[in-house]
Amino acid sequence: MDKQNNLSELTTTLHLAREKQGQAHSSAHLENILAEANEEDVSVLRKIINGDGEVAMIYIHRGPSQGSRYLITSEGASIGRAASNDIFLDDVTVSRKHAEIKASGKTFHFTDLGSLNGSYINNVQCTKHHLQSGDEIQIGKYHMLFIGAQQLTGEK
Repeated sequence: MDKQNNLSELTTTLHLAREKQGQAHSSAHLENILAEANEEDVSVLRKIINGDGEVAMIYIHRGPSQGSRYLITSEGASIGRAASNDIFLDDVTVSRKHAEIKASGKTFHFTDLGSLNGSYINNVQCTKHHLQSGDEIQIGKYHMLFIGAQQLTGEK
């Protein structure tokens, strides 16, 4: 197999090494998503962003199921390949019970549950992370944006 074919077979996770490690997330990433979203999505996302912090949302912005939205309430959410998960990611790169998001008051915490391929937040592999609006979560081929209450820069 030639070198060109080998590169195309790499999973998205392996391509992270080509991106700037530890790249700081910013509201600019979130604003880019809003700029590309349709009118209905923008309306829903702005309600979360301008809300009281009691709920958040996961928005799949790249990969399979692009455009899917998942509301995260005080109940939290399970993430994985098993259909019983709140956020069902149907791909072999995702563990059956891959991760979870738990709410604690008006803050949300991400925990990888010992998955085989790991989880990445803002291009850094991690097992636990205090989520902030604009954080990008990558699980397998899925790139998801965490959206919580926050005022965006440049907003009128």
